[in-house]
Amino acid sequence: MSTFQHRNLPLLLLHARESVIAHFRPILNAHGVTEQQWRIVRALLERGPLEPRQIGHVCRISSPSLAGVLARMEAMGLVSRERLPHDARRVMVSLTDASRALADAMAPQIEAVYAGIEAHIGSEFIERFYATLDELIGMLGELPAGEEGGG
Repeated sequence: MSTFQHRNLPLLLLHARESVIAHFRPILNAHGVTEQQWRIVRALLERGPLEPRQIGHVCRISSPSLAGVLARMEAMGLVSRERLPHDARRVMVSLTDASRALADAMAPQIEAVYAGIEAHIGSEFIERFYATLDELIGMLGELPAGEEGGG
C-alpha cells in the first residue's frame, strides 16, 4: 500500500505533454528541428529578440543546455547573436530570415495538428484547459521556493 495520498502530478503532466508533443514531433523531425529549437523559434517569433537568460526562462531550458542549443541553431543559420552596444557582456538572440521561412513553412502543418486535436477533444475543453494551465502556473508561481516538491 502506498504512503502517498496524492496522485503523481508531475508524472501526469509529463504524460499529458508527451501525448500532445507526439502529434507535433513528426513535423519537427521532417523539418530538422528539435523540440527545444522549436520552442526557441516560437518564443522569438512571439516576443522578438531576447537575451539567452530570457529564452531559458520562457522556454524552460537550463543555461548549460541552452548554450549548446543556441550554438547549434546559430550554426544552422536559425538564429543570430549580437552583443549589446551599451554592455558587451550581454547578447541579444534574434531569428534569421531562414528561421522565419522555416516557421512559415511549418505553420500550416502545426495549425492543422492543433485543429485536429481541437476537433477530437472539443474547443470548449481546449479553452478550459488553457485557462486551467494558466491559472495553475500563476498560482504555483506565487508559492515560495522550497515549498513545492518533486512529486
